[in-house]
Amino acid sequence: MDRPTLRQLEYFVALAERLNFRKAAEACFVSQPTLSAQIAGLEATLGVQLFERDRRGVRLTAAGEALVPGARETLTAADRMGQLARSFGAPLTGPLRLGVIPTVGPYLLPRVLPAVSEAFPDLQVYLREDMTGRLLEQLETGKLDLLLLAIDLDLGSVETLPLFSDPFVLAVPSTDELAGAEAAQLSDLDGRDVLLLDEGHCLREQALPLCTAAGADEMSGFRASSLGTITQMVASGLGVTLLPELAVEREAAAVPNLRVLPFADEGPSRQIGLAWRTSSPREAEYRTLAETLQAAWAAS
Repeated sequence: MDRPTLRQLEYFVALAERLNFRKAAEACFVSQPTLSAQIAGLEATLGVQLFERDRRGVRLTAAGEALVPGARETLTAADRMGQLARSFGAPLTGPLRLGVIPTVGPYLLPRVLPAVSEAFPDLQVYLREDMTGRLLEQLETGKLDLLLLAIDLDLGSVETLPLFSDPFVLAVPSTDELAGAEAAQLSDLDGRDVLLLDEGHCLREQALPLCTAAGADEMSGFRASSLGTITQMVASGLGVTLLPELAVEREAAAVPNLRVLPFADEGPSRQIGLAWRTSSPREAEYRTLAETLQAAWAAS
């Protein structure tokens, strides 16, 4: 019996995820007729129909549903073989698919990637920015190799390595009674309206319990998708918020009518680090990369 090719499995998984021939072809960087021909060839090889096609669109058959997990596992195993082979050569060369959360990527990467490029000129970093849950899913399925995110949350069965601590600061309007203070206390949040990011952002999951424990209330009817929006709303007097110190220079420093206060003593913080699959053969490389990231961050 003939065996499916990796290319056929790649196209099969792409179509199963998108249920649209045009989008799947674009994701695989091939023409739609090419993808259709490969899917037809895979169905002929396996002797089963994988998709139903009619005017309403494309749907997986029962056989298709059953075979998708195995196809993903096969592609992941093939990727691991390539990674393992590269690990026997020069470290940190070739492609590295890096996932990063929105509350870290724009603020950290410009400061550290130049040092990474200088230290590892043959490393090709491909970035994917998304929220923590979706990044973890893509890591598990082999679409991503490594994550850069807050690691002091339940991330499931992944290996993690801390890079640095990122303290929270309190952002208030310049007209607020705290605006003239040198530092803030968590108790200063008592009775205040706090503006937070939307569901799915790990920064929200970290900030909300702190605010609730301090007696603050999340402002009802307000959810933001970016820290930039939140800082503007705080400056306008709508409420207060907790910001990661990492984002202050870009999001808060240039906003008029905004005051940013550090917390006294050892205030709340989040831990920024790397995460990868426990089965990855590139752990030694990731630890080497972590050293470069830490040195670049300390020097920035």
